[in-house]
Amino acid sequence: MQLTALELTDYRSYPSLTLPIGPGITVMVGPNGQGKTNIVEALWYLATLSSHRVPHDAALVHRGSASAIIRASFQRAGRPLQVDLEITPGRSNRARLQGQNVPRLRDLLGEVRAVLFAPEDLGLIKADPEGRRRFLDELLFVIAPRFASVKADYDRVLKQRGNLLKQMRSMRRGAAGRSVGGLDPAEAAASTLEVWDQQLARHGAELLRARLHLVNRLRPHLGYSYLRVATDEGAEEALDLPPGQRGEVTSPADAAYRSAILDELGAGPGDLPPTREIHDALLRMLGERHDEEIDRGVNLVGPHRDDLEVRLHDFPAKGYASHGESWSLALALRLASYDLLRLEEGDLGDGEPILILDDVFSELDVHRRDRLGRIITGASQVLITTANDTDIPDSLHGEIHVVDVELGRAVPRDGGLS
Repeated sequence: MQLTALELTDYRSYPSLTLPIGPGITVMVGPNGQGKTNIVEALWYLATLSSHRVPHDAALVHRGSASAIIRASFQRAGRPLQVDLEITPGRSNRARLQGQNVPRLRDLLGEVRAVLFAPEDLGLIKADPEGRRRFLDELLFVIAPRFASVKADYDRVLKQRGNLLKQMRSMRRGAAGRSVGGLDPAEAAASTLEVWDQQLARHGAELLRARLHLVNRLRPHLGYSYLRVATDEGAEEALDLPPGQRGEVTSPADAAYRSAILDELGAGPGDLPPTREIHDALLRMLGERHDEEIDRGVNLVGPHRDDLEVRLHDFPAKGYASHGESWSLALALRLASYDLLRLEEGDLGDGEPILILDDVFSELDVHRRDRLGRIITGASQVLITTANDTDIPDSLHGEIHVVDVELGRAVPRDGGLS
């Protein structure tokens, strides 16, 4: 798909912005703090319903305004697509698709297909599992939007079950409770806990299996993308292998989905146990750890504790990979996502996703810049932000459109890169 126009109203530094976008490569240039990232962040918000920089919506609204509006026009599968989103902190956000109200905001997921690589992505390798789980879920929701509802149901159950565990911990420590339907409070709580166990196992098994299937599909793209980023030979356009051949390439980079439930089942790399087996194992483990969960007042079992383990030379990359290797691995994860959508999901009629590179060339050494330029040459649409257009590598061929960004303004430049 391709973005053709973006309009922002009271979004971050933009009281009003209308920016036409063409196919090919668009570079947004301006000093730090002028609003380049705000533009691509708005597009990413349409794709994922979240920012890659902040966890809450309040920071997205222009100071003094009550709400922000993002309007974007696309070409998808040869047809126009219009998406409007109103962000109102403290209230439910609202969206329109082709001019029609969207009943649930998460119904927007999957409509805008984009892949973003940003400096924050170094945390995919070096930070805690939460960011890696979010990476998987964002990609999963683009490919199969229905899993956004599964994840929302799982989070709801997890919250309610966690509250119950805290109450049971208080009871165990001597706090009095009222009888429920003639039952002893502890018995009533134990009965309720079993109900939440069943719901958590049902939603959790479905979410876990979907993530595992996604990782199994992503692995060959990850290993191959790492070679393309880390070696000059791999970045050559002539070595752009089709999906079926990528799993045959020997690469030092790999990934695995780590879960105590899969360990319980004895699942090995590439295995995909049936949902029922995952459900039964999860339900059994929940029962076995009731006492410990009540003592601590927290949920100790489920996909909210899983991790995407990225490995290099058969060692966990976190704590092992150098800074440069970590950058290459993070970039390889995003390129693997891009290729999975571009090569394996194209039969859905969506075409290529939009590739966004947010201020990453300044973070890469000259060799990685050059390789990245060669890899993405020929992409249908690439949006790049940079403080200096001299950071754009010569290896990035093709027509390049430049937008000069100053505080509150974004103006297309005549003549391209200087």
